[in-house]
Amino acid sequence: MKTNVALVGFMGTGKTAVGQLVARKLGLKFIETDALIEMKINKSVPQIFAERGEIAFRELEIDVICDVARETGAVIACGGGAVLNWINIQRLRESAVIVNLTATPSVTYKRVADQVAKRPLLNVPEPRTRISELIRFRRPFYDRAADISIDTSRLTIEEVAHDIIVELKKDASFRQPK
Repeated sequence: MKTNVALVGFMGTGKTAVGQLVARKLGLKFIETDALIEMKINKSVPQIFAERGEIAFRELEIDVICDVARETGAVIACGGGAVLNWINIQRLRESAVIVNLTATPSVTYKRVADQVAKRPLLNVPEPRTRISELIRFRRPFYDRAADISIDTSRLTIEEVAHDIIVELKKDASFRQPK
């Protein structure tokens, strides 16, 4: 039985906000992998990308996901690129129902436009184009990882959380810890 819920998806799809609400409603703890990586080495994600590069960041991400996959009773908000390494998905699958949150590129841009400088992969001359490219490239990875997919483009945080909880109740592999 799985007692965790892992949220995957591109940046701006609501993993953190939705994850916090789902955790509260289900009485689970909330874990955000990017925050754990930052605490682990006392640097922000943009600093890690700038100083060590994306490959070093992904190695840290593997270590953190390996640790959080051992948790019980948690909603885990994964970084947007966590699905790029299949080992992350394999580890999460052992204890979590994986929920893919999606949004259209235009909605994603609206949600992250004021944060482009803080998002290393979008700190480029054409962030809208980059969002579309990254979503197109990553979509198969998200789709392959997902047990459940929810398009958040036209939904509120509360509606997405509600939909996740409804789907979890239908999933025979998920057991909410007491």
